Amino acid sequence: MAKSKNRPKSRQWRLMDLHLHTPASSDYQEPDVSCLDILYRSEARNLDIIAFTDHNTVAGYRIMQEEIQQLEFLERSGRITDEERTRLSEYRRLLKKILVLPGFEFTATLGFHILGVFPPETPVREIEHILLSLNIPSDQLDNGSMTVGATSDVLTAYRLIDEAGGLAIAAHANSTHGVAMRGYGFGGQTKIAYTQDPHLHALEVTDLGQKGRRSTANFFNGTKPEYPRRMHCIQGSDAHRLRTDPKNKKQLGVGARATKVNLPVISFDALKELFLGNDFARTRPHWPASDEEFDFIQQAREEGPSIIQDFHESMSVRGGRLYAIIADVCAFANRNGGTLYIGISSDPKKAPIAIAKPSVSIRRLEEELSKRISPPLVCQVDGQETQGKKVIRVLVPRGEDPPYAVDDNKIYVRDEADTGLAVRDEIVQLVLRGSPTTVSQLVVEPKIEERVDTTEVGIHPPRTGVEIVDVEKRNGVSYYTMRDLRNGNVVKNVTRTSARRLWHYAISQYIALPKEIKEAQVSWQGDLGVLRVQKRGKGKRYDLVQKSPQGIRYYFGVTEDGIHGEWKIMVGGEAE
Repeated sequence: MAKSKNRPKSRQWRLMDLHLHTPASSDYQEPDVSCLDILYRSEARNLDIIAFTDHNTVAGYRIMQEEIQQLEFLERSGRITDEERTRLSEYRRLLKKILVLPGFEFTATLGFHILGVFPPETPVREIEHILLSLNIPSDQLDNGSMTVGATSDVLTAYRLIDEAGGLAIAAHANSTHGVAMRGYGFGGQTKIAYTQDPHLHALEVTDLGQKGRRSTANFFNGTKPEYPRRMHCIQGSDAHRLRTDPKNKKQLGVGARATKVNLPVISFDALKELFLGNDFARTRPHWPASDEEFDFIQQAREEGPSIIQDFHESMSVRGGRLYAIIADVCAFANRNGGTLYIGISSDPKKAPIAIAKPSVSIRRLEEELSKRISPPLVCQVDGQETQGKKVIRVLVPRGEDPPYAVDDNKIYVRDEADTGLAVRDEIVQLVLRGSPTTVSQLVVEPKIEERVDTTEVGIHPPRTGVEIVDVEKRNGVSYYTMRDLRNGNVVKNVTRTSARRLWHYAISQYIALPKEIKEAQVSWQGDLGVLRVQKRGKGKRYDLVQKSPQGIRYYFGVTEDGIHGEWKIMVGGEAE
């Protein structure tokens, strides 16, 4: 029986800053500051969770522990002074109020920075052992320097932190020393590996509050073909001082760039559960003046339908609306997972329609998903509010046992912003994905870079949309071979009748083309050309062509996410 779970009612928004330095970092700007001063400042900024993450050391956290232990010893022995008793009392009060986590900011090979954050009960010696395993020289364990010589690579750091029970977070990923490689002359597969590794829990970014396609969180939202894993994004202050420097606003103080997290309790385990889950609405940037006005559903509407999200105005049986929701859930499970919003249209300018009895509708939807989707699929179905109206949200994970089917025999897949029935070759690929133990010796999953068509030297095809590779006529029926440009998979024996929306569009456009394309029909720039440009919401969709030694290649339904390199220059953008 399929399962689903409602959001715990006890969750509350908590404020955290997981990137704080202490004077144990050699570049700390206020050497006379104490750990107690940092706790006082954290209290003043209303922080619930903080982490001490000094450069390649856990010395700052150890100093705080040693000071508390010394004060407790003096208390037990009856030799404590009034000033010392006050300090101990303040430590106890603040540590009951604020969860302080031990950690470090590790400098990996090539200078990339990674945060390792651990449960509060983790012994300091254990964390130091991790740093030694990452090749931090033993004589530099207390130096707190960013420069420590040759260390371990990024992926090894993620793995060792994760295996030790910690949180691996890419520090300021979009900035200096960040794994998103801004400003580096290389990237490609390395950037993909550094931002999609399963041992990585989150990306710390400096533009979490920024909206639009160019924001880091939007880039890693699961819609990019090379970056299919949606990443949790947070922000941290990277504070090297108590308060932001008035002369240099980039030098932030404690809590100046914090993150709100929705947790049932203030604990490391609750925080880790959040990062391991697929509810991306449980983190948000903190703006003291307007934080509570943040509406993640309205933001989702502004982004529009995509391969990871969609909207339904109602879930009535009449008109097939309930079935459309169930089909979308099946399709998301067979692809990368996703989110559905029910009771609201995708048009951000239209008022929400709302669900009259959310709890009743949630139970009904849970029952329908349980009965009609197989194998069992764990979804989260809950009620949310936007613009004062109640709506339903369905969080669908990427299924671990594909293919998933509706009513036992209808297998749906997600194709950009559309859902449709899978064809034979796609079903075979889903079966292979779902049976790694029995198929791994026969089939090797290709790397992402190998899925890009490299049969010809030159410019790679776009990264989204479909290519019509071949057409064969049998008994008067045309059978098309299609290449999914998102993952490079080739699907054969597609007919105009069996094709779902994007493929049907591509075949229809292909059929309408003349046998020889004339110069006037294409806007050429070298070997690349534009056949057609369509507006889709706030974005555009392109039909493109490319000259090759074998003839003209046709790419249909290419979204802006799929435009890269010289293709981007051709349509008026800047190359990546």
